Amino acid sequence: MTSISLNRLLDRLDESKQDFSAAGRARIATMLRRLSQSRIDDLEALVRYHEALLFLRAYPQDAKLLKLAETELRSFAERVEKLADSGTDLLSLEHPEISGIAGTGVSDTFGYHIARWLVRSEQGRVALDEDWVEDESRLAATLPRFIPLLEEDAMVEANVPYRKWLRGGKGRKSELEWLIERFEGLKKSNAEIAELYESLRLYVRWLPPYRATRTGMRLPVRRIFFHNQPLIRRKDVSLVAELKKPALQVETLSRIAGQKILDLARETSTVRYRELWGFTHGDEACVVKIELGRGVQLFVSGVSPEWRLPLRAYHAAMIFKNGIPVGYFEGLSLFERMESGFNLYYTFRDGETAWLYTQILRVFKQLLGVTTFTLDPYQIGFENEEGIESGAFWFYRKLGFRPTRKDLLELTLREEKKLANRPGYRTPASTLRKLAAGYMIFELAPARGANWDAFQVRNIGLAVQRLMAKEFDGNPERFRSQAIEETASLLKLNQLKSTERRALEYLALPLMLIPDLKRWSEPEKELLRKIILAKASSNESRYLRLMQRHTRFRAEIIRLGSMRS
Repeated sequence: MTSISLNRLLDRLDESKQDFSAAGRARIATMLRRLSQSRIDDLEALVRYHEALLFLRAYPQDAKLLKLAETELRSFAERVEKLADSGTDLLSLEHPEISGIAGTGVSDTFGYHIARWLVRSEQGRVALDEDWVEDESRLAATLPRFIPLLEEDAMVEANVPYRKWLRGGKGRKSELEWLIERFEGLKKSNAEIAELYESLRLYVRWLPPYRATRTGMRLPVRRIFFHNQPLIRRKDVSLVAELKKPALQVETLSRIAGQKILDLARETSTVRYRELWGFTHGDEACVVKIELGRGVQLFVSGVSPEWRLPLRAYHAAMIFKNGIPVGYFEGLSLFERMESGFNLYYTFRDGETAWLYTQILRVFKQLLGVTTFTLDPYQIGFENEEGIESGAFWFYRKLGFRPTRKDLLELTLREEKKLANRPGYRTPASTLRKLAAGYMIFELAPARGANWDAFQVRNIGLAVQRLMAKEFDGNPERFRSQAIEETASLLKLNQLKSTERRALEYLALPLMLIPDLKRWSEPEKELLRKIILAKASSNESRYLRLMQRHTRFRAEIIRLGSMRS
């Protein structure tokens, strides 16, 4: 098959994958059989075919097409191997936009916790890359603590053969495994160990097994949802209506099941060169499963107390469609406000994106009580050309989000008039970039949510720094000590566990900014005490629910977070 005819066939396949008629299904089956018998030497065409198959596997129209797509996907490792044997350079298949195809690997400076997880779970498939370090001078300050007499070479010589030193003392273990064990043995906190390891910027190469590739990752499902009708379109979705629907059934997973889901989430992120805080530090004891319908399962995880953020509650979610991972979500919540980050993998953006997004927000409203959702400018295209090209701003605008900046809201209204009055008009990319320069917000209860327009949690941190500079001469130790002592005394917080003391330390700092805190009523102080202890509890949902009851604390936090520095 010539390159031209192959690309024409792939064009037809892309056009037909949402044709739900019997004739459309027959055409797709014919094209898949033809492509299955064709050798594809063009890497771009091979990737196009792979993504079309993944979409058909996630959004199958019937059992026959599901089986054909699955069979073809299982042949991809062999296709890649044949191309490698013929001398084709496969490096482009490891680009972050398309990485994870069966038969390929990934190389990156993974964080310490992901590198350690890979060493433990993927023995024999993970190692230091051939080009393992960007700057060998970084090694001189760290490796001598593990390798006897290395100082003799590293401190005074040029062109030190660090790899040779490393191989000489590792014994039967792999270089990476030996190094990770040495770091684990340091008498430092996990955060300090991670900081030291990551300062070396070591390149690690992982050759994932088929089950961990984008091609082959599957979550077992009891029943496949077949699409024999057109997919739900954005214009058919109402975010307000979805948020007001009855609660969905929530299943709390066992620790073992929760760990398996977190491992799947780490795998699907790592093959895409991504690390998500909530997956890397997810709490296997705090994972729930929700069936959204239409073959979609959502798994929501909290973060272990050791790794929680100082103020906001953090939750991550993995989205599976008919057992295929199609995207992820992260939510950063304070009171009823959630900063939402939604990423549907590129392959599946022709699917039911708007419906999926609204269902996820519906779940988080149910689990956490959040009713106000905000978007970081990056999500809608700020310094993110992919967001500009996809028209992310209008995706969210048509769901009911609005810009929080007055000038951007006025620009939005002018653009909406043009779209209404000029058939065929499209907002220029230059205008989309302007619109993406500020935050967007959706409030289910606008009267309350409007208070959040100017809020950024960063403003609280900057206000804390100014107070530290002014009252404590920039001494963080003295500032922390006094904040903890005063807050503990005021709220009668004694004999705390380590995680509770950590929560006290973080929340005590912004509390120092509240001038009349000592004059709060006893019920207000008691509720504040419960909030601090809940920050360290097994599930941060209680922390948020208690916050949502504290009107005075909410008003102070909004005030502090809305102050311009």
